[in-house]
Amino acid sequence: MTPIEIFEYKKSWQRQGGHNVRLHSDLRSKAKTFCKENLKTEQWDLSQYTNNYEDTFHFEHKSDAQQFATQWPKFVLGE
Repeated sequence: MTPIEIFEYKKSWQRQGGHNVRLHSDLRSKAKTFCKENLKTEQWDLSQYTNNYEDTFHFEHKSDAQQFATQWPKFVLGE
């Protein structure tokens, strides 16, 4: 996929809802590495600083969001 195709694909599933996981921002680097190693680029997205010390990771599939959340259960701020 080209970068524009990836962008459009992400926006299409995000408009339909997607699945969100709020995570403490101190874990951003580890969380991005996890996503890059376990998911395709078009299956996840990141919004930084969605609240104080919080980032929101967006996932196309609920199972991916659940797998992601289990990595850092003490630092997940909600789905």
